[in-house]
Amino acid sequence: MSEEILVRVSNISELCCSNCAWLKVLHGMFDCQLVALDDGISVSGEIGSNEHVKQVLQAMDRMITKGEKMDAHSVRYLCLLEKENRLNEFVKDESPIILTTPQGRSVRAKTLGQRMYVDALAKNEVVICKGPAGSGKTFLGVAMAVLALRERSVSRIILTRPAVEAGEKLGYLPGDIEEKVDPYMRPIYDALLELMGREAFERSIDRGIIEVSPLAYMRGRNLDDSFILLDEAQNTTIEQMMMFLTRMGMNSRTCVCGDTTQIDLPSGYRNGLDDAIHVLSNVEGIATVSLLESDIVRNPLVQKIIMAYNAREGSGGSHAR
Repeated sequence: MSEEILVRVSNISELCCSNCAWLKVLHGMFDCQLVALDDGISVSGEIGSNEHVKQVLQAMDRMITKGEKMDAHSVRYLCLLEKENRLNEFVKDESPIILTTPQGRSVRAKTLGQRMYVDALAKNEVVICKGPAGSGKTFLGVAMAVLALRERSVSRIILTRPAVEAGEKLGYLPGDIEEKVDPYMRPIYDALLELMGREAFERSIDRGIIEVSPLAYMRGRNLDDSFILLDEAQNTTIEQMMMFLTRMGMNSRTCVCGDTTQIDLPSGYRNGLDDAIHVLSNVEGIATVSLLESDIVRNPLVQKIIMAYNAREGSGGSHAR
């Protein structure tokens, strides 16, 4: 049975911006008609759907009032949360700002999964996170590392990544260690440049406050007073992962992140990321976090691409590398 309700909101002009693009997202998610009026938004559809739309509109209205940035992707995420009965959980607490970039952009967790990840990084010495491309694993890990450095809770940031394509044999490449590993660290460099600005980033590199090192060069080191981030951890072997995790010294924090759908290890090798999650999930002081497709915050098409590939894998289709 269909009905029409009026949802009163305070930010009617913002909710109807860009030719009512956000309302069109709601229409597509809940199969209802929405019309902007002077005193609110009229919603016409099935009784159950109307209540869902009302909850989403009110959540959007509160977020806009708080000054949080909205876009079509975030509106779609709110709709998904409402369908899963998790919207109230999301809107009852505001995601705190992690830091502000030199360009004035506020960096904060955008999804429930990302909030769990950031909270784990704030409370634990070691956090192991896996999730799909675009879910914010690396960027938020680097943001928390920069925050720890700014707050002087650590004195340096150490960034590492397995150079699988080069077989970890970087000695034959030209240049110093940073130049050898530069192609593999580009995603982390991009995050640091955005979070710190070029001048501060280059100064920190020159002074050794930020150190970039391939995983093969971590053996035998003892890393005190550091925030250590291992990216692309799905490309570590079990032995490499154990070696890395045992480098952590006093007053250090470690973030390990990766995506087990993008493993580049030679055939026959078990990846160290999944193994570490299995072995260490019940160790006090170590938190494991799994981000989902719904946590993807890149172009919405990325989420659709990943869902399509996962659906193919789930149906037993062939997989080509």
